[in-house]
Amino acid sequence: QVQLVESGGGLVQPGGSLRLSCAASGSILSINDMGWYRQAPGKERELVALISSDGTTKYADSVKGRLTISRDNAKKTVYLQMNNLKPEDTAVYYCFAEHVRTAWGTARNYWGQGTQVTVSS
Repeated sequence: QVQLVESGGGLVQPGGSLRLSCAASGSILSINDMGWYRQAPGKERELVALISSDGTTKYADSVKGRLTISRDNAKKTVYLQMNNLKPEDTAVYYCFAEHVRTAWGTARNYWGQGTQVTVSS
């Protein structure tokens, strides 16, 4: 069974920083892209950032220059460093792993359970 376990969310003041982590566990052979999506109340889930297995990154325009995604392939972990946070960044952040191949021969996408990020004074 593959699991994505997120950590690092919380409450922060505007202009502050947080670092999210997401570790994949299970009999995993490989993972294509890993990344983060977010969903604010009353809104659809949206892409925040993605990183490929070779380190190529993609960001939503609204977070460029403030959020940085990184990945440790050996640890099967993806990180999201969030700086200069704004109230509009408030959302539940979901970890995503694309095309996770396992030792059982399966290959599918997985989502984490979500972690709340609240930016407020």
